[in-house]
Amino acid sequence: MSQIEAVDVEISVVLGRSVLPMQQLLRMGRGAVIPLDASERDEVWILANNHPVARGEIEIRDDRIAITVTRPADVYDFMAGAA
Repeated sequence: MSQIEAVDVEISVVLGRSVLPMQQLLRMGRGAVIPLDASERDEVWILANNHPVARGEIEIRDDRIAITVTRPADVYDFMAGAA
């Protein structure tokens, strides 16, 4: 096995963002709904080790959720909070 093949990369997908007062966050319990700044057709952010690497679209395949990569990420947009 080469050194590159031995490296693990954590992949995360960011659906959207929300800003809440701490008091509201602390009152949340099971079943609470957090509104996001995204709509159903917005692209998601794909992160590798918490760094934006690509944008993508959500797909439902049978009973599984998948992400299709659509384009490279713009790090400056991610840092600015663009969705």
